[in-house]
Amino acid sequence: MALLSPVAAVACPAGPDKGPARAAVIADLQKAGSAKEAAALMGEFWMIQLRAPGPESQALLNAARAQRAQGDLQGSIDTLTRLIKTCPDFVEAYNQRAFSEFLAGQDAASLKDANHVLARVPNHVGALSGKALVLMRMGRVKAAKQTIRAALKLDPWLPERKLLSSPEGHSL
Repeated sequence: MALLSPVAAVACPAGPDKGPARAAVIADLQKAGSAKEAAALMGEFWMIQLRAPGPESQALLNAARAQRAQGDLQGSIDTLTRLIKTCPDFVEAYNQRAFSEFLAGQDAASLKDANHVLARVPNHVGALSGKALVLMRMGRVKAAKQTIRAALKLDPWLPERKLLSSPEGHSL
């Protein structure tokens, strides 16, 4: 037991309900008058989403994001898996792992994690756009475009909207 990390030994605290704040940002996104305004609102969205339920889980999330930024994709995935084991109800941990898995070319795992996020948070713009990119890379263009359309209902300025204009999608 002494070899366990301090994070693994601590139960995950209940985090705040992010639903109302997320819904407010999405309502503002739907009224955004420019891509610049939408980008600022997405910054608010990510500030909400990236708030972990406690200091230990925040430290793991921050470490995983730093590992990803440094190109250590497997390290990021492993750290996020530890976070998920510690805080299985922290949905953003699955979304962040989906992103790292996508970057690592682990499309099936990324899609599974994105679907897990969307089953619990259907209005997660990042998970929707990420899922669309995975589907596109998997050659599932019709499903990818359908997913992008769902994301555009939440964020009409979503950069991935350009993939709808390409007849065969976009080869990623």
